[in-house]
Amino acid sequence: MDAGLKRELEQKVRAGERLTREDGIALYASDDLAWLGGLAHEVRTRKNGDVVHFNVNRHLNMTNVCTASCAYCSFQRKPGEKDAYTMRIEEAVGLAKAMEGENLTELHIVNGLHPNLPWRYYPRSLSALKEALPDVALKAFTATEIHHFETISGLSASEILDELIEAGLESLTGGGAEIFDWEVRQHIVDHNTHWEDWSRIHRLAHEKGLKTPATMLYGHIEEPRHRVDHVLRLREMQDETGGFQVFIPLRYQHDFVDMKDGKVRNKLQARTTMATGAEALKTFAVSRLLFDNVPHVKVFWVMHGVQTAQLALQHGADDMDGSVVEYKITHDADDFGTPNKLGREDLLDLIRDAGFRPVERNTRYEILREYPGPDAGLRESPQPMRV
Repeated sequence: MDAGLKRELEQKVRAGERLTREDGIALYASDDLAWLGGLAHEVRTRKNGDVVHFNVNRHLNMTNVCTASCAYCSFQRKPGEKDAYTMRIEEAVGLAKAMEGENLTELHIVNGLHPNLPWRYYPRSLSALKEALPDVALKAFTATEIHHFETISGLSASEILDELIEAGLESLTGGGAEIFDWEVRQHIVDHNTHWEDWSRIHRLAHEKGLKTPATMLYGHIEEPRHRVDHVLRLREMQDETGGFQVFIPLRYQHDFVDMKDGKVRNKLQARTTMATGAEALKTFAVSRLLFDNVPHVKVFWVMHGVQTAQLALQHGADDMDGSVVEYKITHDADDFGTPNKLGREDLLDLIRDAGFRPVERNTRYEILREYPGPDAGLRESPQPMRV
């Protein structure tokens, strides 16, 4: 990138001007990660100061049986396969209750698209979980699942959301987005929920007062222009609804080891490489710079590794996804060193070590507790980590 374009982009960012599609593509083309990260860090600091948000959450996947066979997915199983499972509602509640420690504030629920489970299973599950864990927010179901519920129930998405909210739903999850551009999507997704239905369902959720996350799966067969297009679609929708709280870039994962049944389900693996740490940091930085109307950018440490997650906090991210104990969707894919669990104290240490001040939040990003920042006695002048 020539010096003149760098100055122009710096001036636009510092003046609070909205960046264009061409600006986003130019930012991805830059090989000056220190400059790019510094610019994104200016924006995240302007929006969120020296704070890194986190919450105490657990993930619950009630079934991995799925009608779809998405090219990147190692989680799905077909009925009758060795590792296929579906929990009874009582079993799901028992597992959730066992996760209740450490003052749990959020339960994150994502499932396969089960061909035989009746629609009533899902609101009944939420009702039972809410009764068992009344103080825990239920963040449940992707837009893809809601679309599937329309198919199996004959109800509209609006009616489905009303029932789920009545049962205790506080937020949808952001999954099912992957990459919206059909040029890429047709090769990676094996279900019928694309941009039109994904955006329709989140728009309905926003109209009903829910705040939701948005995600992007990157680092597979897409190009930077597809990432920019993905973010700009979401940015335009955010202009309309204001309902997205956070954007979450999710790094595509390889199957590094054979599964228990000897199968490797990732159909993209032979022609892809995972995004490097530098590419991950660039994706966080460009996303933060383009997303002028979404308050938070989250790094999901399970998909990036702990060190890259810490560095992402210096490249636009202000939220580190919480104290996950088990995340089967990723750990069924990777074996590259992410821990299965980080508790509250682990997160506090990681955030402080990166030079930031930890703030515990709930699902709606309301502050629950503020913690002291880095110990000034451990270094002369605590600063966020630099590459």
